[in-house]
Amino acid sequence: MSREALDLDFAHAEAVLARYEGPGPRYTSYPTVPVWTEAYAWERFAADLADVGESPLSLYVHVPFCRSLCHFCACNRVITRDPALPERYLEETAREIGAIRDRMPCQPTATQVHLGGGTPTHLSPGQLRHLFGALVDAFPLQRGAELSIEVDPRVTREEQVDTLRELGFQRISMGVQDFDPRVQEAIHRVQPARETAQLVELSRRLGFESVNFDLIYGLPFQDENSFARTLDTVLAIQPERIALYSYAHVTWVAKQQRGFERHHLPDARTKLRVLWLAVCRFLAAGYVYIGMDHFARPEDELARAQRERSLRRNFMGYTTQAGVEVVGFGPSAISALRTSYAQNERELDAWEAALRDHGLATRRGHSLTQEDLRRRWIIECIMCQGELRADDYAARFHGNFAADYAPELRALEPLAADGLVEMDPNGTLRATALGRLLVRNLAMRFDAYLGEQQRVGTPRFSKAV
Repeated sequence: MSREALDLDFAHAEAVLARYEGPGPRYTSYPTVPVWTEAYAWERFAADLADVGESPLSLYVHVPFCRSLCHFCACNRVITRDPALPERYLEETAREIGAIRDRMPCQPTATQVHLGGGTPTHLSPGQLRHLFGALVDAFPLQRGAELSIEVDPRVTREEQVDTLRELGFQRISMGVQDFDPRVQEAIHRVQPARETAQLVELSRRLGFESVNFDLIYGLPFQDENSFARTLDTVLAIQPERIALYSYAHVTWVAKQQRGFERHHLPDARTKLRVLWLAVCRFLAAGYVYIGMDHFARPEDELARAQRERSLRRNFMGYTTQAGVEVVGFGPSAISALRTSYAQNERELDAWEAALRDHGLATRRGHSLTQEDLRRRWIIECIMCQGELRADDYAARFHGNFAADYAPELRALEPLAADGLVEMDPNGTLRATALGRLLVRNLAMRFDAYLGEQQRVGTPRFSKAV
């Protein structure tokens, strides 16, 4: 979406909003995680690892530790100040790295490494070196590999940032959420703007190429006026990338979220207004709207990947290097191989026990069918490009998109009538400005599993707005 696309009829958007604010997947995978089953166990993951070829891999390590609990957070984390836990974790992660490497027929290299959490900078400089050394010993880095890490500015120290830069990390992502003191108090994450700005300044001084801010809209006490002040602060610091996530109120997963409703939790109308405010401000400041919840400077690799149609979406959000297989390490980590997904045991003790028993800690997964692969490509086009070209589908799958997905295109007709999408007779579809904001609703029409999940009645997804 460009600055020229700021043509949203907000009165119309609010009039149709009730039809699209319900729960739906974020589509960081297709099929989504609730479809995966425990029938896909460590033996099947081992067999799929044996089919990994010589192409470079993307490596993800989940570091689950945090010093305190942020009340908005639904991520897998271990709240601790026990120094023994990280040491145990590093031993078991090294075991997992070796076990996965040993099951591959050749020695793949790594083109991407991402440390996420939790809080990876819960680890000391020496522990960061230990973890990184185990990774690159098993999976040597390609020249120019992208190395990135998520950090909490409240606990990240200069010696840690210096160590990361020394190891070759170029990208650093900082959890911010909101700079408003009232919001920070409500979510149990007090983080002065000055503290974050100082970490950005340090990172740039040490030579990091890119700083990302994670923001969240829809938090308690947020409104347009309060978030406008946060945007002023963010734009003054000028991070290279911004991830603006919709707050996921999933109390069946994150029990500490219960009671947020008593703190003026914004309704869907307010959330949409806050989102659109942010979109307008970021576009006016020169950022490119990557899609759904990501923004980047025009010269950034994400923006270039979008222009070149090589943008991809996985469980880390939007990323570059389409087609690269992802191998995950640590509790709850996900691997996305060419024809399957595998997720590790979530709890630290269960993950450790599985590694001791099998060398692999697979809890559940899914083997992709040919139809899964087609629909995954369709949904990724919609989520990453905001459009699907029928000619691209024909070239890739040797089929007629309008004929092959006629029921799904009919299901999009009400969305077209509401101004979310434009469709050509051959099936080519393009999201409008409103459709880009509600893009999950477009993708949902191509999800073959969603109907059954919705009939079960158990909450599974956050609201789309």
